[in-house]
Amino acid sequence: MPPEEGSSRFELQGGPEENEKSEDRKQEQFQPEDEPYDSTIEYPGALTAIGTFMGLALFVIFGHFRDFLRRWGWDKTMDATEYGNKGFVPLYNDFEAFYTRNVYQRVCDLWNHPLAGVPGAEIEIWDRKFESFNEKPKLLKTKRKYLNIGSYNYLGFAENDGKGSHDTIREIKHGLGLASSSTRAELGTTTLHKDLEKLIAEFVGKEDAIVFGMGFATNSMNIPVFVGEGCLLISDELNHASMILGARLSGAKIKVFKHNDMKCLEKLLRRSIVEGQPRTRRPWKKILIVVEGVYSMEGTTTNLPGIVALKKKYNAYLYLDEAHSIGAMGRTGRGICEHYGVNTSDVDIMMGTFSKSFGAAGGYIAASKEVIAHIKRESHAQYYGSPISPPVCRQVYAATIAIMGRDGTGEGPRRIKQLAENTRYFRKELRKRGYIIYGELASPVVPLLLFRISSICAFAKHALANGVAPVIVGFPATPILGSRVRFCMSASHTREHLDRILEVIESMEPYLTLKLSKRHKPMITATK
Repeated sequence: MPPEEGSSRFELQGGPEENEKSEDRKQEQFQPEDEPYDSTIEYPGALTAIGTFMGLALFVIFGHFRDFLRRWGWDKTMDATEYGNKGFVPLYNDFEAFYTRNVYQRVCDLWNHPLAGVPGAEIEIWDRKFESFNEKPKLLKTKRKYLNIGSYNYLGFAENDGKGSHDTIREIKHGLGLASSSTRAELGTTTLHKDLEKLIAEFVGKEDAIVFGMGFATNSMNIPVFVGEGCLLISDELNHASMILGARLSGAKIKVFKHNDMKCLEKLLRRSIVEGQPRTRRPWKKILIVVEGVYSMEGTTTNLPGIVALKKKYNAYLYLDEAHSIGAMGRTGRGICEHYGVNTSDVDIMMGTFSKSFGAAGGYIAASKEVIAHIKRESHAQYYGSPISPPVCRQVYAATIAIMGRDGTGEGPRRIKQLAENTRYFRKELRKRGYIIYGELASPVVPLLLFRISSICAFAKHALANGVAPVIVGFPATPILGSRVRFCMSASHTREHLDRILEVIESMEPYLTLKLSKRHKPMITATK
């Protein structure tokens, strides 16, 4: 039965029909290939760590010196500084503002590139001209083409050509329209939304599903629907910001366990159940474990079999974010459950987004019919958020049909296979060369650790100069020792594309010294 209005407890289990479908699909699933499961992260040696912190210390010293010059008007900058507010707490984080002003601003030309086309295997970027202090960038009329290794275009559906794109454009011209102009709870629900929800539920193996116009809001606006005051939410320490925001908005007690550490998770579960709620010691109304399928900054996959075993043992619920695993993991693209052979009925709430493998926008939640009915009644995203526009909805539907192999072209299964081959090839080649990378061989997110702040800038400039557009990430988005370049594999990449990228990476080694892995010693020094 559906939960009563305002009830903090509701049933999160799939029905008999869903369980039968999951059992049938499990016969077709496969176990992880190529290597045993290993989520441990390799850290740099002592000399690399010392060098990284010394480099940061020099930046800080020089930054304070420049701030001193700014106070007396000897150094000009357009950055906002907060002076003259004696006795008041700063309106913004002092150190992060200091870091942005003195470090990021000096190299911000390496980020925020304006795109001039779709993010396929190659991408066009508008040229910019910066004035002194990298301020007031001016957009030029020229653009350049680069190899795109940074977009979440896992299956290559982010394209303006192909059957799905052509069908969507044709239907827009013949009455599909461009917007719903209302929320889902009022007049914004169309037949296309209902068809897509039915298809997504079938695809992931759950009873029902609901779609939203924004992936971030799918987490941040819906996690509070499941837990509240008197509930316990247990989160992996590397969960996405949308999940962290949703957890904080829920009002539930939040506890964090070490990334993929099952011993830490079990200890936290056991202790929380024994101690109960703070002060009152009453039992928790509900315990919800929140994890991701593939972690977008580390490339690691969640230890789903271990988490499912613990959630059953301690009667907890499981919320699984498959933003980076749906479409990109598993033999038929059905995500991390298929990859590990886990029955989807063992995962209470399955969330995913359409902005990665589907080449569109928005997100979904798939669960039992009772849970979806609860979301429709209680979710702020249902009452205040914009729904997926009809053209985007049509694109997601076409991409899902292709992935399921029902479009008559065989393009979806071919792309899934191509992505898996590209991912394994690229990861194996980087490991042979002795680079420190995170994640297992099947994960399409491939972070290569750079560590030093200076290496981030040098890597990006050298890559762009050689026609490769990477995504570089550093503090405060990562820990100080976690600066990296993040490669995202795509089915649209060819072997020639990957070899070219490896060649560019190899050409930097004499200057940056990036081959720091102690687990995988360099075996080759150049590409073919």
